[in-house]
Amino acid sequence: MLMLCNVGFAQTTAKNDTTAWLLKIDSLTVTAQRILKNIGVQQTKLDTIALRENVSISMADVLTQNSVVFIKSYGRATLSTASFRGTAPSHTQVTWNGMKLNSPMLGMVDFSLIPAYFIDDANLYHGASSVSVASGGLGGAITLNTKPANEKDFSIKYIQGISSYDTYDQFLKLNYGNSKFQSSTRIIYTLSDNDFSYKNYHKKHYIKDDDGNIVGYEYPVEHNKNGNYKDFHALQEFYLTTKNNSHFGFSTWYMNSKRGIPMLNVDYHEESGSRSEQTEQDLRTVLSWDKSFAKIKLFGKAGYTYTELRYLYLGDKGDGVLSKMIHSQSYVNTGFAKFDAEYYPNNKWMFSVNISAHQNFVNSRDNAIINTEGNSVIIGYIKSRFELSSFASVKYRPVERLGFAVNFRDDLYGKNHTPVIPAAFVNYLISERGNITAKASIARNYRYPTLNDLYFMPGGNDSLNNESGYTYDGGIEFTLKNEKTNINGEITAFNSNIKNWIVWLPNAKGFWSPSNVKRVNSYGIEIKLNTVVNLVNDWKFTGTGNFAWTRSINHGDPANWADESIGKQLVYIPEFSAAATAKLSWKTWIFTYKWNYYSERFTTSNNEKNTKTGKLGAYFMNDISLEKHIGFSWANVSLKILVNNVFNEEYESVLSHPMAGRNFGFFIEITPKF
Repeated sequence: MLMLCNVGFAQTTAKNDTTAWLLKIDSLTVTAQRILKNIGVQQTKLDTIALRENVSISMADVLTQNSVVFIKSYGRATLSTASFRGTAPSHTQVTWNGMKLNSPMLGMVDFSLIPAYFIDDANLYHGASSVSVASGGLGGAITLNTKPANEKDFSIKYIQGISSYDTYDQFLKLNYGNSKFQSSTRIIYTLSDNDFSYKNYHKKHYIKDDDGNIVGYEYPVEHNKNGNYKDFHALQEFYLTTKNNSHFGFSTWYMNSKRGIPMLNVDYHEESGSRSEQTEQDLRTVLSWDKSFAKIKLFGKAGYTYTELRYLYLGDKGDGVLSKMIHSQSYVNTGFAKFDAEYYPNNKWMFSVNISAHQNFVNSRDNAIINTEGNSVIIGYIKSRFELSSFASVKYRPVERLGFAVNFRDDLYGKNHTPVIPAAFVNYLISERGNITAKASIARNYRYPTLNDLYFMPGGNDSLNNESGYTYDGGIEFTLKNEKTNINGEITAFNSNIKNWIVWLPNAKGFWSPSNVKRVNSYGIEIKLNTVVNLVNDWKFTGTGNFAWTRSINHGDPANWADESIGKQLVYIPEFSAAATAKLSWKTWIFTYKWNYYSERFTTSNNEKNTKTGKLGAYFMNDISLEKHIGFSWANVSLKILVNNVFNEEYESVLSHPMAGRNFGFFIEITPKF
């Protein structure tokens, strides 16, 4: 609706003011390109306000609250992976400034390691729409981008956060720019003891009388052991616009993370009896270029990623001294290049092509293996793999109400080749009143095995087949708007059939190994709603909500005669999930309420309900915050206090991993005036 209104405004203005006709024609052309580019696409664009909720949140928190993606979290500042439409974490493809973030070893992304304050633009592509981003998005794809700040001079912003469990967050942003050059520096440093207390319902302390008879029991209150963490992120960007209107960009992101792996609440070891930690260093760099002509737009990108990942487990062998039981180290080097071209012959057609390449070098090993002779042995693998992906798309809008699009993607990985990946889209404007638009899409997609799937020692299986699937979806979106209210929403039904699903299972040799054993049918409904209401006397209400019903059913062949997983919901996939955010603002005050819900999740593939550990109960999460903006002659200051888990909900997102109860945070943001 907004895009159509922009077109009308441009045409009217051009008639009334001929001195600006060149500018108005350019504006009209850009708007037409946007409409063509989004034909049939099922997309969720995350609001910038959600990305800037507070400096302590990660992309895991943003996705949990503002999308239909289920985030499987092991706790505060621990592994957080995405399940898009009931699929596995490796079925969600993620890019940063066009470069893959998915690990070539594991195939997934830890969203707890991506600070939301480092992302300026985030988009989710559901189902078939992910083909335009990358192959392998059997559930969907997420694109994360940074953008020029468009500053006209020098600016600085500093945020200090102090929260429960001795948690401290610092953020510094330095910007400088003019019409030709932009520079941005962002730094985040976070550390926390993360030693919250919780009631442990997996243990019992028995109460005895004077004669030693058990007369009752109680659940002990324990604290989160070995959960401390320390994260450092630095992002430097430069953007340059030349005289011939070419745009160059440079972005480099460095991360250094050290995190203790919290002990399970079923672990009876003393905290001094064992310790495990994970450290990770990442360096990601992307160079970009783009240039627009009358009907053609060209893009070029090149990048490099270095990852050093270490996992260390120390245990007591009985002599009271902690010794290395596991010392796993992995080094990943990835080179990246991509070229895009878009051609708009008129306002009815759009043609686009791109080709991207990733060259991966992986060295993965465990340095703590002891052989039968008592000597140290290094076990692992050293592999490289070249990945090449080409993409072509045609979009056509014969009349204003109707649009069609066809995409094709072709992938090479190593010496192997996936079949061509096709996708087709259509949308139709049912009614201009309410901007009611119907969308539908279909795609056949493939995901090839990760390097760990193929070569991990021990257990890798180099004879794995590609995972493949058909995805269908269709839905209705609408926009209702008047002078004071703007409501837009979308409802989508989807169905996906995935064959050769890769699963790691224990084998007769005593270790785990991957195999193509599952055929999964995932289907359901997604609903999104956004509301803005301008009330009286400077009051304003903003509300967002999303709901998902997801059935993800295993229809594969039984692994053995006792396999009871066939026809059951996949583990850790909630059937129902929902989230809502409400903001009420008045002048310089903002009150925010956030609500989140997940239905029960099964922890066993046979959906066992008769044991305490067979399922995790449903839970509701409630967070509130109050923010005040104050303007001084020397700076703009923002004060914010928040309360997470207001009703002190006791819950687990993953079995035996306790979550924090009610906790508090205070943040102060200072933006000096120059």
